[in-house]
Amino acid sequence: MRLSLIFVVCSCVFGPRAVAEDPGVARDAYWPQWRGPLMTGHAPHGDPPIEWSESKNIKWKVEIPGLGHATPIVWADRIYVQTAVKTDQKIAGEKTGEKPAEPQGAGGRHGGGRMRIEAPTHIHQFVVLALDRQTGKTIWQRTVREELPHAGGHQDASQASNSPVTDGKHIFAYFGSSGLYCLDMDGRLIWQKDLGDMQTRRSFGEGSSPALYGGTIVINWDHEGQSFIVALDKKTGAEKWKVDRDEPTSWSTPLIIDVGGKPQVVTSATNSIRAYDLGTGDLRWQCRGMTLNVVPSPLESDGLLYFASGFRGSALMAVRYAGAEGDIMGSESVAWAYTGKGTPYVPSMALYDNRLYFLDTNRAMLSCVDAKTGSPLFTNQRLEGMQGVYASPVTASGRLYIAGRGGKTAVIQHGPTFKILATNSLDDGFAASPAIVDKEIYLRGHKHLYCIAAE
Repeated sequence: MRLSLIFVVCSCVFGPRAVAEDPGVARDAYWPQWRGPLMTGHAPHGDPPIEWSESKNIKWKVEIPGLGHATPIVWADRIYVQTAVKTDQKIAGEKTGEKPAEPQGAGGRHGGGRMRIEAPTHIHQFVVLALDRQTGKTIWQRTVREELPHAGGHQDASQASNSPVTDGKHIFAYFGSSGLYCLDMDGRLIWQKDLGDMQTRRSFGEGSSPALYGGTIVINWDHEGQSFIVALDKKTGAEKWKVDRDEPTSWSTPLIIDVGGKPQVVTSATNSIRAYDLGTGDLRWQCRGMTLNVVPSPLESDGLLYFASGFRGSALMAVRYAGAEGDIMGSESVAWAYTGKGTPYVPSMALYDNRLYFLDTNRAMLSCVDAKTGSPLFTNQRLEGMQGVYASPVTASGRLYIAGRGGKTAVIQHGPTFKILATNSLDDGFAASPAIVDKEIYLRGHKHLYCIAAE
Protein backbone atom coordinates (compact mmCIF):
# COMPACT_ATOMS: atom_id res chain seq x y z
CA MET A 1 0.00 0.00 0.00
CA ARG A 2 1.38 3.37 -0.95
CA LEU A 3 -0.61 6.37 0.23
CA SER A 4 0.20 9.97 -0.62
CA LEU A 5 1.96 11.71 2.24
CA ILE A 6 0.01 14.59 3.72
CA PHE A 7 2.19 16.65 6.02
CA VAL A 8 -0.06 17.09 9.03
CA VAL A 9 2.76 17.37 11.53
CA CYS A 10 2.93 20.87 12.99
CA SER A 11 4.98 22.50 15.71
CA CYS A 12 3.18 20.53 18.41
CA VAL A 13 4.55 17.18 17.18
CA PHE A 14 8.16 16.31 17.79
CA GLY A 15 10.49 13.40 17.15
CA PRO A 16 12.65 11.50 19.62
CA ARG A 17 14.06 13.60 22.41
CA ALA A 18 17.79 13.38 23.08
CA VAL A 19 18.77 11.83 26.39
CA ALA A 20 21.08 14.76 27.19
CA GLU A 21 19.78 16.97 30.00
CA ASP A 22 22.69 19.42 30.27
CA PRO A 23 21.58 22.56 28.40
CA GLY A 24 25.21 23.38 27.71
CA VAL A 25 25.68 20.16 25.72
CA ALA A 26 24.52 19.90 22.10
CA ARG A 27 21.78 17.26 21.83
CA ASP A 28 23.68 15.46 19.09
CA ALA A 29 27.30 16.03 20.14
CA TYR A 30 28.04 12.48 21.33
CA TRP A 31 26.81 8.89 20.96
CA PRO A 32 24.82 8.42 24.19
CA GLN A 33 22.78 5.33 23.33
CA TRP A 34 22.15 2.47 20.97
CA ARG A 35 21.75 3.91 17.43
CA GLY A 36 23.25 7.27 18.34
CA PRO A 37 21.92 10.68 19.39
CA LEU A 38 18.87 10.64 17.11
CA MET A 39 18.22 6.88 17.34
CA THR A 40 18.62 6.68 13.57
CA GLY A 41 22.24 5.55 13.28
CA HIS A 42 23.28 9.03 12.12
CA ALA A 43 26.01 11.25 13.57
CA PRO A 44 25.10 14.82 12.49
CA HIS A 45 28.57 16.22 13.23
CA GLY A 46 30.58 13.10 12.42
CA ASP A 47 33.29 12.98 9.76
CA PRO A 48 35.39 9.81 10.23
CA PRO A 49 37.92 8.53 7.67
CA ILE A 50 36.91 6.68 4.53
CA GLU A 51 39.91 4.35 4.50
CA TRP A 52 41.82 2.47 7.20
CA SER A 53 43.76 -0.71 7.92
CA GLU A 54 45.77 -2.15 10.80
CA SER A 55 48.59 0.21 9.77
CA LYS A 56 46.60 3.25 8.62
CA ASN A 57 44.32 5.71 10.46
CA ILE A 58 44.25 3.68 13.69
CA LYS A 59 44.39 6.20 16.53
CA TRP A 60 44.48 3.37 19.06
CA LYS A 61 43.50 -0.25 19.49
CA VAL A 62 42.93 -1.85 22.89
CA GLU A 63 41.94 -5.31 24.03
CA ILE A 64 38.58 -5.54 25.81
CA PRO A 65 38.28 -8.36 28.38
CA GLY A 66 35.58 -10.95 27.92
CA LEU A 67 32.98 -10.91 25.16
CA GLY A 68 30.14 -8.58 24.36
CA HIS A 69 28.21 -7.30 21.36
CA ALA A 70 27.00 -4.13 23.12
CA THR A 71 27.61 -0.94 21.18
CA PRO A 72 30.00 1.43 22.97
CA ILE A 73 28.51 4.76 24.03
CA VAL A 74 30.46 8.02 24.08
CA TRP A 75 30.08 11.04 26.33
CA ALA A 76 32.55 13.95 26.62
CA ASP A 77 36.09 12.50 26.82
CA ARG A 78 35.09 8.93 27.69
CA ILE A 79 33.84 5.74 26.06
CA TYR A 80 31.72 3.28 28.06
CA VAL A 81 31.69 -0.42 27.18
CA GLN A 82 29.80 -3.40 28.59
CA THR A 83 31.30 -6.87 28.54
CA ALA A 84 30.86 -10.31 30.12
CA VAL A 85 34.06 -11.96 31.34
CA LYS A 86 34.06 -15.74 31.62
CA THR A 87 36.06 -16.72 34.70
CA ASP A 88 37.95 -19.91 35.49
CA GLN A 89 35.42 -20.79 38.20
CA LYS A 90 33.40 -23.71 36.85
CA ILE A 91 30.05 -25.00 38.07
CA ALA A 92 28.71 -28.30 36.78
CA GLY A 93 25.94 -27.76 34.24
CA GLU A 94 23.88 -29.83 31.87
CA LYS A 95 23.64 -29.41 28.14
CA THR A 96 20.24 -28.29 27.02
CA GLY A 97 20.49 -30.55 24.00
CA GLU A 98 20.65 -30.14 20.28
CA LYS A 99 18.10 -27.88 18.61
CA PRO A 100 17.38 -27.12 14.96
CA ALA A 101 19.06 -23.93 13.84
CA GLU A 102 16.85 -21.24 12.42
CA PRO A 103 17.76 -20.29 8.83
CA GLN A 104 20.06 -17.26 8.96
CA GLY A 105 20.23 -16.43 5.28
CA ALA A 106 23.27 -16.62 3.05
CA GLY A 107 26.37 -15.31 4.75
CA GLY A 108 25.15 -16.29 8.21
CA ARG A 109 27.00 -18.99 10.06
CA HIS A 110 23.95 -21.19 9.99
CA GLY A 111 22.13 -22.05 6.82
CA GLY A 112 19.98 -24.67 8.47
CA GLY A 113 21.17 -27.90 10.08
CA ARG A 114 21.48 -28.28 13.82
CA MET A 115 22.90 -26.07 16.54
CA ARG A 116 23.94 -27.10 20.04
CA ILE A 117 22.79 -24.81 22.84
CA GLU A 118 24.69 -25.51 26.07
CA ALA A 119 23.96 -24.33 29.56
CA PRO A 120 26.72 -22.07 30.94
CA THR A 121 29.22 -23.83 33.19
CA HIS A 122 31.45 -20.92 34.26
CA ILE A 123 30.87 -17.94 36.50
CA HIS A 124 30.78 -14.69 34.50
CA GLN A 125 31.65 -11.19 35.62
CA PHE A 126 29.36 -8.52 34.19
CA VAL A 127 31.60 -5.52 33.68
CA VAL A 128 31.34 -1.85 32.71
CA LEU A 129 34.49 -0.05 31.55
CA ALA A 130 35.24 3.62 31.03
CA LEU A 131 38.02 4.37 28.54
CA ASP A 132 39.80 7.58 27.65
CA ARG A 133 38.83 8.76 24.15
CA GLN A 134 42.28 10.06 23.36
CA THR A 135 44.35 7.06 24.39
CA GLY A 136 42.01 4.09 24.89
CA LYS A 137 43.37 3.57 28.40
CA THR A 138 40.98 2.23 31.01
CA ILE A 139 39.92 4.94 33.47
CA TRP A 140 37.81 2.62 35.61
CA GLN A 141 36.42 -0.88 35.50
CA ARG A 142 33.40 -1.94 37.54
CA THR A 143 32.08 -5.48 38.02
CA VAL A 144 28.37 -5.00 38.70
CA ARG A 145 27.49 -8.69 39.05
CA GLU A 146 29.22 -12.03 39.23
CA GLU A 147 27.18 -15.18 38.66
CA LEU A 148 26.55 -18.23 36.57
CA PRO A 149 24.33 -16.99 33.69
CA HIS A 150 20.90 -18.60 33.91
CA ALA A 151 20.89 -19.60 30.23
CA GLY A 152 23.18 -20.00 27.27
CA GLY A 153 22.51 -18.55 23.84
CA HIS A 154 23.03 -18.70 20.12
CA GLN A 155 26.68 -19.46 19.33
CA ASP A 156 26.97 -16.02 17.70
CA ALA A 157 25.47 -14.25 20.73
CA SER A 158 27.09 -12.95 23.92
CA GLN A 159 26.12 -12.48 27.57
CA ALA A 160 26.57 -8.71 27.06
CA SER A 161 24.62 -7.86 23.92
CA ASN A 162 22.42 -5.13 25.45
CA SER A 163 23.84 -1.62 25.07
CA PRO A 164 24.06 1.03 27.83
CA VAL A 165 22.60 4.54 27.77
CA THR A 166 23.67 7.79 29.46
CA ASP A 167 22.11 11.15 30.33
CA GLY A 168 25.56 12.67 30.82
CA LYS A 169 25.30 12.29 34.61
CA HIS A 170 24.76 8.55 34.97
CA ILE A 171 25.44 5.35 33.05
CA PHE A 172 22.53 2.92 32.87
CA ALA A 173 24.19 -0.42 32.19
CA TYR A 174 21.77 -3.18 31.23
CA PHE A 175 22.62 -6.89 31.10
CA GLY A 176 19.07 -8.22 30.64
CA SER A 177 18.50 -11.15 32.98
CA SER A 178 21.67 -10.18 34.85
CA GLY A 179 20.26 -6.82 35.86
CA LEU A 180 20.04 -3.07 35.27
CA TYR A 181 22.60 -0.86 37.02
CA CYS A 182 22.75 2.88 37.52
CA LEU A 183 26.33 4.13 37.91
CA ASP A 184 27.66 7.65 38.21
CA MET A 185 30.20 8.77 35.63
CA ASP A 186 33.03 7.53 37.86
CA GLY A 187 31.64 4.02 38.15
CA ARG A 188 30.04 4.20 41.61
CA LEU A 189 26.86 2.14 41.93
CA ILE A 190 23.73 4.24 42.65
CA TRP A 191 21.04 1.54 42.36
CA GLN A 192 20.35 -1.80 40.74
CA LYS A 193 17.26 -3.64 39.51
CA ASP A 194 16.64 -7.32 38.81
CA LEU A 195 13.73 -7.94 36.43
CA GLY A 196 13.90 -11.75 36.50
CA ASP A 197 15.15 -14.41 34.10
CA MET A 198 14.25 -14.18 30.43
CA GLN A 199 13.45 -17.35 28.48
CA THR A 200 14.22 -16.47 24.89
CA ARG A 201 12.94 -18.27 21.82
CA ARG A 202 15.04 -21.35 21.10
CA SER A 203 17.50 -20.09 23.75
CA PHE A 204 18.89 -17.60 21.26
CA GLY A 205 19.89 -15.10 23.97
CA GLU A 206 19.03 -11.48 24.72
CA GLY A 207 19.63 -8.13 23.07
CA SER A 208 17.06 -5.35 23.58
CA SER A 209 18.53 -2.16 25.08
CA PRO A 210 16.91 0.37 27.46
CA ALA A 211 15.30 3.62 26.28
CA LEU A 212 15.76 6.79 28.35
CA TYR A 213 13.57 9.88 28.26
CA GLY A 214 13.72 12.61 30.88
CA GLY A 215 13.35 10.88 34.25
CA THR A 216 12.12 7.54 32.88
CA ILE A 217 13.85 4.36 31.72
CA VAL A 218 11.84 1.88 29.64
CA ILE A 219 12.67 -1.82 29.31
CA ASN A 220 10.90 -4.11 26.87
CA TRP A 221 10.87 -7.73 28.08
CA ASP A 222 9.47 -9.94 25.31
CA HIS A 223 10.24 -13.63 25.83
CA GLU A 224 8.61 -17.06 25.95
CA GLY A 225 7.17 -16.46 29.43
CA GLN A 226 4.86 -13.56 30.32
CA SER A 227 6.15 -10.65 28.27
CA PHE A 228 5.89 -7.09 29.57
CA ILE A 229 7.09 -3.52 29.20
CA VAL A 230 8.11 -1.57 32.29
CA ALA A 231 8.90 2.08 33.06
CA LEU A 232 11.32 2.87 35.90
CA ASP A 233 12.31 6.05 37.73
CA LYS A 234 15.85 6.81 36.62
CA LYS A 235 16.82 8.27 40.00
CA THR A 236 15.83 5.26 42.09
CA GLY A 237 14.93 2.35 39.80
CA ALA A 238 11.43 2.31 41.30
CA GLU A 239 8.68 0.99 39.04
CA LYS A 240 6.36 3.63 37.57
CA TRP A 241 4.18 1.20 35.62
CA LYS A 242 4.28 -2.25 34.09
CA VAL A 243 2.07 -3.61 31.29
CA ASP A 244 1.82 -7.24 30.13
CA ARG A 245 2.32 -7.93 26.43
CA ASP A 246 1.05 -10.70 24.17
CA GLU A 247 4.33 -11.29 22.35
CA PRO A 248 6.92 -14.01 21.75
CA THR A 249 10.59 -13.13 22.07
CA SER A 250 11.71 -9.92 20.38
CA TRP A 251 15.09 -8.19 20.48
CA SER A 252 14.02 -4.72 19.33
CA THR A 253 14.81 -1.64 21.44
CA PRO A 254 11.91 0.72 22.28
CA LEU A 255 11.81 4.23 20.82
CA ILE A 256 10.36 7.16 22.77
CA ILE A 257 8.85 10.02 20.77
CA ASP A 258 7.16 13.27 21.80
CA VAL A 259 3.70 13.73 20.29
CA GLY A 260 2.27 17.14 21.12
CA GLY A 261 3.97 17.17 24.50
CA LYS A 262 2.72 13.65 25.28
CA PRO A 263 5.61 11.17 25.03
CA GLN A 264 4.87 7.74 23.62
CA VAL A 265 6.90 4.53 23.84
CA VAL A 266 6.96 2.72 20.50
CA THR A 267 7.76 -1.00 20.28
CA SER A 268 8.16 -3.38 17.36
CA ALA A 269 7.35 -7.09 17.74
CA THR A 270 5.85 -10.08 15.96
CA ASN A 271 2.17 -9.76 16.89
CA SER A 272 1.92 -5.96 16.79
CA ILE A 273 3.70 -2.67 16.62
CA ARG A 274 2.46 -0.72 19.64
CA ALA A 275 2.63 2.77 21.15
CA TYR A 276 2.15 3.36 24.88
CA ASP A 277 1.66 6.54 26.86
CA LEU A 278 4.98 7.13 28.65
CA GLY A 279 3.29 8.57 31.71
CA THR A 280 0.71 5.84 32.31
CA GLY A 281 1.53 2.81 30.15
CA ASP A 282 -1.87 3.04 28.43
CA LEU A 283 -1.94 1.60 24.91
CA ARG A 284 -2.45 4.39 22.37
CA TRP A 285 -2.35 2.53 19.06
CA GLN A 286 -1.24 -0.71 17.46
CA CYS A 287 -0.68 -2.24 14.04
CA ARG A 288 0.20 -5.65 12.64
CA GLY A 289 2.71 -6.29 9.89
CA MET A 290 6.04 -7.62 11.23
CA THR A 291 7.52 -11.10 10.85
CA LEU A 292 8.65 -13.59 13.47
CA ASN A 293 11.83 -12.84 15.51
CA VAL A 294 11.75 -9.04 15.36
CA VAL A 295 15.22 -7.57 15.99
CA PRO A 296 15.52 -4.19 14.15
CA SER A 297 14.64 -1.14 16.22
CA PRO A 298 12.11 1.46 15.02
CA LEU A 299 13.24 4.83 13.66
CA GLU A 300 11.55 8.24 13.43
CA SER A 301 11.87 11.38 11.31
CA ASP A 302 9.54 14.17 10.21
CA GLY A 303 6.37 12.68 11.67
CA LEU A 304 6.93 9.15 10.36
CA LEU A 305 7.93 6.00 12.20
CA TYR A 306 9.70 3.17 10.38
CA PHE A 307 9.57 -0.54 11.23
CA ALA A 308 11.25 -3.55 9.63
CA SER A 309 11.88 -7.25 10.13
CA GLY A 310 13.16 -10.02 7.90
CA PHE A 311 12.97 -13.50 9.39
CA ARG A 312 10.83 -15.94 7.38
CA GLY A 313 9.41 -13.11 5.32
CA SER A 314 9.93 -9.43 4.63
CA ALA A 315 8.35 -6.42 6.31
CA LEU A 316 9.02 -2.70 6.08
CA MET A 317 6.45 0.01 6.75
CA ALA A 318 6.03 3.66 7.68
CA VAL A 319 3.46 4.94 10.19
CA ARG A 320 2.22 8.52 10.44
CA TYR A 321 1.85 8.74 14.22
CA ALA A 322 0.12 12.11 14.58
CA GLY A 323 -3.49 11.35 15.46
CA ALA A 324 -3.01 7.56 15.46
CA GLU A 325 -5.48 5.83 17.79
CA GLY A 326 -6.56 2.23 18.32
CA ASP A 327 -5.94 -0.38 15.62
CA ILE A 328 -4.49 1.55 12.67
CA MET A 329 -4.01 -1.41 10.33
CA GLY A 330 -5.39 -0.43 6.91
CA SER A 331 -5.95 3.19 7.94
CA GLU A 332 -4.38 6.40 6.62
CA SER A 333 -1.97 6.29 9.55
CA VAL A 334 -0.05 3.66 7.57
CA ALA A 335 1.82 5.94 5.18
CA TRP A 336 3.30 3.17 3.06
CA ALA A 337 4.31 -0.49 3.11
CA TYR A 338 7.25 -1.83 1.10
CA THR A 339 6.40 -4.75 -1.15
CA GLY A 340 9.95 -5.76 -2.00
CA LYS A 341 12.09 -8.50 -0.48
CA GLY A 342 15.38 -8.41 1.35
CA THR A 343 14.50 -6.62 4.60
CA PRO A 344 16.82 -7.00 7.64
CA TYR A 345 16.78 -9.78 10.21
CA VAL A 346 19.42 -8.73 12.81
CA PRO A 347 20.77 -5.31 11.68
CA SER A 348 18.59 -2.25 12.23
CA MET A 349 18.07 0.23 9.40
CA ALA A 350 19.84 3.58 9.06
CA LEU A 351 17.91 6.77 8.29
CA TYR A 352 19.71 9.71 6.72
CA ASP A 353 18.38 12.65 4.75
CA ASN A 354 15.03 11.01 3.87
CA ARG A 355 16.65 7.77 2.80
CA LEU A 356 16.31 4.41 4.52
CA TYR A 357 19.21 1.97 4.17
CA PHE A 358 18.86 -1.69 5.10
CA LEU A 359 20.49 -5.07 4.58
CA ASP A 360 18.98 -8.29 3.25
CA THR A 361 18.45 -10.53 6.32
CA ASN A 362 22.06 -10.87 7.62
CA ARG A 363 23.66 -10.78 4.21
CA ALA A 364 26.03 -8.15 2.84
CA MET A 365 23.46 -6.88 0.34
CA LEU A 366 22.25 -3.29 0.64
CA SER A 367 19.00 -1.61 -0.38
CA CYS A 368 17.81 1.98 -0.13
CA VAL A 369 14.30 3.44 -0.34
CA ASP A 370 12.85 6.92 -0.24
CA ALA A 371 11.73 7.43 3.36
CA LYS A 372 8.74 9.59 2.39
CA THR A 373 7.24 7.23 -0.15
CA GLY A 374 8.90 3.82 0.21
CA SER A 375 9.95 3.91 -3.45
CA PRO A 376 13.11 1.86 -4.09
CA LEU A 377 16.23 3.80 -5.06
CA PHE A 378 18.43 0.71 -5.33
CA THR A 379 17.98 -2.85 -4.11
CA ASN A 380 20.12 -5.84 -3.11
CA GLN A 381 23.47 -4.38 -4.07
CA ARG A 382 26.25 -6.75 -3.07
CA LEU A 383 29.05 -5.53 -0.81
CA GLU A 384 31.87 -7.42 -2.47
CA GLY A 385 34.32 -9.15 -0.18
CA MET A 386 32.00 -9.09 2.84
CA GLN A 387 30.15 -12.06 4.31
CA GLY A 388 27.53 -11.87 7.06
CA VAL A 389 26.49 -8.67 8.83
CA TYR A 390 25.00 -8.40 12.33
CA ALA A 391 26.08 -4.83 13.12
CA SER A 392 23.68 -2.03 12.18
CA PRO A 393 24.81 0.56 9.59
CA VAL A 394 25.78 4.06 10.71
CA THR A 395 25.98 7.29 8.70
CA ALA A 396 27.92 10.54 8.74
CA SER A 397 29.20 13.22 6.35
CA GLY A 398 27.50 11.82 3.24
CA ARG A 399 28.61 8.25 3.88
CA LEU A 400 27.25 4.94 5.14
CA TYR A 401 29.47 2.59 7.19
CA ILE A 402 28.70 -1.16 7.37
CA ALA A 403 30.87 -3.38 9.59
CA GLY A 404 30.96 -7.09 8.78
CA ARG A 405 31.48 -10.18 10.87
CA GLY A 406 34.66 -11.08 9.01
CA GLY A 407 36.49 -7.83 9.83
CA LYS A 408 35.67 -5.79 6.72
CA THR A 409 33.84 -2.45 6.78
CA ALA A 410 32.27 -1.10 3.61
CA VAL A 411 31.98 2.67 3.15
CA ILE A 412 29.13 3.61 0.81
CA GLN A 413 28.37 6.99 -0.71
CA HIS A 414 25.09 8.38 0.58
CA GLY A 415 22.66 9.04 -2.26
CA PRO A 416 20.13 7.57 -4.67
CA THR A 417 22.70 5.44 -6.50
CA PHE A 418 24.90 2.69 -5.11
CA LYS A 419 28.62 3.46 -4.94
CA ILE A 420 31.26 1.80 -2.78
CA LEU A 421 33.94 4.27 -1.68
CA ALA A 422 36.14 1.80 0.19
CA THR A 423 36.27 -1.64 1.77
CA ASN A 424 38.54 -1.70 4.81
CA SER A 425 39.95 -4.79 6.56
CA LEU A 426 40.97 -5.28 10.18
CA ASP A 427 42.17 -8.31 12.12
CA ASP A 428 39.03 -8.60 14.28
CA GLY A 429 35.40 -9.41 13.49
CA PHE A 430 32.44 -7.17 14.28
CA ALA A 431 28.97 -7.95 15.60
CA ALA A 432 28.56 -4.79 17.69
CA SER A 433 27.35 -1.71 15.83
CA PRO A 434 29.82 1.16 15.31
CA ALA A 435 29.66 4.53 17.06
CA ILE A 436 30.69 7.84 15.47
CA VAL A 437 31.69 11.05 17.26
CA ASP A 438 33.42 13.98 15.55
CA LYS A 439 36.18 12.64 13.30
CA GLU A 440 36.34 9.24 14.96
CA ILE A 441 34.58 5.94 14.42
CA TYR A 442 34.68 3.32 17.16
CA LEU A 443 34.54 -0.35 16.15
CA ARG A 444 34.03 -2.88 18.93
CA GLY A 445 35.31 -6.25 17.78
CA HIS A 446 35.25 -9.66 19.40
CA LYS A 447 38.56 -8.93 21.15
CA HIS A 448 39.45 -5.29 20.57
CA LEU A 449 38.02 -1.79 20.50
CA TYR A 450 39.36 0.36 17.68
CA CYS A 451 39.41 4.14 17.50
CA ILE A 452 39.76 5.08 13.83
CA ALA A 453 40.67 8.66 12.93
CA ALA A 454 42.67 10.36 10.20
CA GLU A 455 46.38 10.51 10.96
